[in-house]
Amino acid sequence: MNSLKVRLLLSTLAMTLVMLPIIGFTLSNAFERQLSQAVQNELKAYSYSIFTVAEVGNKQLLMPDFLLENQFNVSKSGLYAVITSLSQGPGKNTPLWQSQSLITLALPALLPSPDVGQTQFSKINLVGSRHLLYSFSASFSDNGQAFPITLHLIKDQQEFFSALNDFRQQLWTWLLALMAVFIFVQISWLLWTLKPLTVLTHELGSIEKGQKKALSAKYPLELQQVTQQLNTLLVTEENQRTRYRNALSDLAHSLKNPLAVIQSQADISASASEQLQLINQIIEHQLKRAQSAGQSPWHLGVQVKQVIDKLLPTLSKIYQDKDLAFIINVDSSAIFKGDETDLMEILGNVLDNACKAAKHKIAVNVASTAKKLTIEIIDDGAGLNESQQAIILSRGGRADTYQAGHGIGLAIVSDLVASYQGQLFIGKPTIDKSAVLTGACFTLVFDFSR
Repeated sequence: MNSLKVRLLLSTLAMTLVMLPIIGFTLSNAFERQLSQAVQNELKAYSYSIFTVAEVGNKQLLMPDFLLENQFNVSKSGLYAVITSLSQGPGKNTPLWQSQSLITLALPALLPSPDVGQTQFSKINLVGSRHLLYSFSASFSDNGQAFPITLHLIKDQQEFFSALNDFRQQLWTWLLALMAVFIFVQISWLLWTLKPLTVLTHELGSIEKGQKKALSAKYPLELQQVTQQLNTLLVTEENQRTRYRNALSDLAHSLKNPLAVIQSQADISASASEQLQLINQIIEHQLKRAQSAGQSPWHLGVQVKQVIDKLLPTLSKIYQDKDLAFIINVDSSAIFKGDETDLMEILGNVLDNACKAAKHKIAVNVASTAKKLTIEIIDDGAGLNESQQAIILSRGGRADTYQAGHGIGLAIVSDLVASYQGQLFIGKPTIDKSAVLTGACFTLVFDFSR
């Protein structure tokens, strides 16, 4: 439900699935009322035609043998007529005449008796099926005396229900088809409307992977201000980092000359000379870092395999006396979303310590997903116990399992990893491709979804 696209799709589906059935029920009820009204109007017309041929004489009702509407003359035709005398209440009316279509059928015992001049519609069961009953009372004059009667017209509702069911079937068939078309159109329209957001997502992903430096697609007016501000932010941040690197380089250059002057003095002690040499090495390191980092803005992704490929030849030359074998299982699509120099320093320190500790083999395993990067570096050395694991992550701490290694470098690694909201673990390997080695295992986990 956090997705805007899902919310719009659900609201569209809800409106479609609610509104169209309501429209269907409304149309169905309206058609049923109209059809019922048409049947009633038909029965009223039949009543007028019957009263036209009816006569009263000597207190008797005189009717022709056959009526103009042939359905009244055919047995069980579905259209029936009966005339009863009008009494004070139902059940006391006496049949005076009935149509030929009703001769073989038995009438219900009770029939409505509306007042003179009034009509009444009701429903009755006749021969096991539903029928519509229309009753109309009128009064004839017989030698000055009133002769009240009630005409009952009975019509089988089978045709009524058949027409209604046909209409409903066609209505719901077309509504379902319309619903499917409407949903398809709505989804297509919605995807087209949200397409700029999809393009924006893809462009941001390309920027994270280092494939682009800025947003370049054409966006609607509503998104143009956002994309322009994002581009401005990217440029500003890149310029700030460039200025930072330049300042670092300028500082290193400014210190280099005074150090050279001090080192040229003849009366400097050996220990002081050694410290000056160390300072000079640190300055050289920061100069190289500033030069290399200035070429890669922060938002460009770094291919982990490319950095590892740069480090391994150098390490192999440094530790060529050990004849180390590197077992590499690296996801070629793995991207580190950060500075290349930072990744170089992280991996360089961990791999350097692994080379110092290893006997013959070092395994490097890299796995990645869309939001997570996991790097494991394992050696076949003596390993580290729990107390040593706690010591080596402290700045200046060093495990004494071997003479050189696991010193300030790992503290720097820990700081750099923490700056990217990552985690550094020392323990058993977690990646399935890990080689079976018994030494120390350093696991770096970067969660870029935060």
